Amino acid sequence: MLVTHGPFAAFGHPGTARSSRGRLAVTVGNFDGVHRGHQAMLARLKARAAELAVESCVLTFEPHPREFFAPQAAPARLTRLAAKLAVLRDAGVDRVHVERFDAKFASQSPGRFVQDVLVGGLGCEWLLVGSDFRYGAKRSGDFAQLESSAREHGFALEAMPEVRSEGRRISSSAVRDTLERGDLEGAAALLGRAYSIAGRVVHGDKLGRELGYATANIRLPHKPPLAGIFVVEALGVPGAGPKGWPAVASVGVRPTVKEDAVPLLEVHLFDFKADLYGRRLEVKFLHKLRDEAKFADLVTLKEAIDRDAKEARDFFAAKNHD
Repeated sequence: MLVTHGPFAAFGHPGTARSSRGRLAVTVGNFDGVHRGHQAMLARLKARAAELAVESCVLTFEPHPREFFAPQAAPARLTRLAAKLAVLRDAGVDRVHVERFDAKFASQSPGRFVQDVLVGGLGCEWLLVGSDFRYGAKRSGDFAQLESSAREHGFALEAMPEVRSEGRRISSSAVRDTLERGDLEGAAALLGRAYSIAGRVVHGDKLGRELGYATANIRLPHKPPLAGIFVVEALGVPGAGPKGWPAVASVGVRPTVKEDAVPLLEVHLFDFKADLYGRRLEVKFLHKLRDEAKFADLVTLKEAIDRDAKEARDFFAAKNHD
């Protein structure tokens, strides 16, 4: 999969436009989580690209537009950019263009977006978006305006129907709601897979080791969509195999040991002793044990961790028995 980053001026168009014009089937969106609704859109994109004998392309944005406009009020990220690109690659997309969402990009008119990004930058031959798609400065462009631009510039336009589950539209917001409630099965049903967080293991304060529960620590640069104590499996661990290494994890700010801390993912892998620093892990969330809590002291905290670890081991024992 070819990945390029914006703005297109950095790649020297209009030469790029002349060379790529009429060669791509394109869809546009944030694709946060790449849930089942997104997957249906990608399947339609790939099918139409094959019919037209062109490459499929996803146009996405970094940061998320709502993070740019109101960072404090932005929704929790479901996937980091690297994880999103990995899922898009696995879905069989030929190209991804990551457009830098900044003040200049946000201020462009709907017409300029079509001309400079879709036509000039990507050479769009066929475009797939939702019927509620909005674009351009202050989200002033709508589907009807896009239809007019498509006729003007000579590319085909298709509206993607909603994908629903149990009467509810599948969306990134719906996934966030289920994760916030701790409903991991509901989130997995919307995503088509278990929810996971990926990142590199970094050094921590070694408190877990002192308590008898050494952890692999992954920093969370964006607010996570869930918090608490969970039964998890860790992928990317040496010797783990395709199912991952059984573990128990904490996502949160560790209120017992720190104040005003940033969120952290801490993973205790059962019966594992090797060094994982610098290794990229993917942590799959299987079951929520409890909410994060502040304990009176470290002794009480360790007692709670002991219970969490036992419950997690019991979960895996029951799962393996089934």
